[in-house]
Amino acid sequence: MLEKLKSTLEKSPVIKKGEYHYFVSPVTDGIPLTEPNLLMEIVDAIEKKFDLEDIDKIVCIEAMGIHLATALSIKTGIPFVVIRKKKYGLPGEVEIRQVTGYGESNLYVNGVNSGDKILVIDDVVSTGGTLISVINALKKISADIKYVIAVVEKGEGRKKVEKETGTKVNTLVKVDVIDGEVKIINNEV
Repeated sequence: MLEKLKSTLEKSPVIKKGEYHYFVSPVTDGIPLTEPNLLMEIVDAIEKKFDLEDIDKIVCIEAMGIHLATALSIKTGIPFVVIRKKKYGLPGEVEIRQVTGYGESNLYVNGVNSGDKILVIDDVVSTGGTLISVINALKKISADIKYVIAVVEKGEGRKKVEKETGTKVNTLVKVDVIDGEVKIINNEV
């Protein structure tokens, strides 16, 4: 299962940003090329593992959650909302400060309301900084977080998110960078 995803990740080049080993893949960066069958494999795995019947909205994070949310939305008919990097100043907009392994920035939540049953999807959890900020903001809004899914897990970020937010983070595959190459550690689906 998830053979296309695993193969794609294992072929990913690795670059260093400071002390952070960053792998470049179609799932996490949209380059070199994101094949539709890769997205369908991911969406099919999510649909098999999780009960999406009661989900009101899929919530993704700009930029690399967008293609995943789009594919999942098309497959399931569930609408999606993008947490953006741009401030719009709309009523009820919630500002989030995110700190990752390679930078800091602000994110903005619009279109998520108290009581919305949501699935959060993102490409990767590595340091956990983005997901911690997003989950805390969604809890502040009083959204009902049913699932948090990161397609790829790298490092200890998943455990950190779970410890700091009390919210389970589901992943499809765990990787590590060993000797400059992406290696599959395990897959949970």
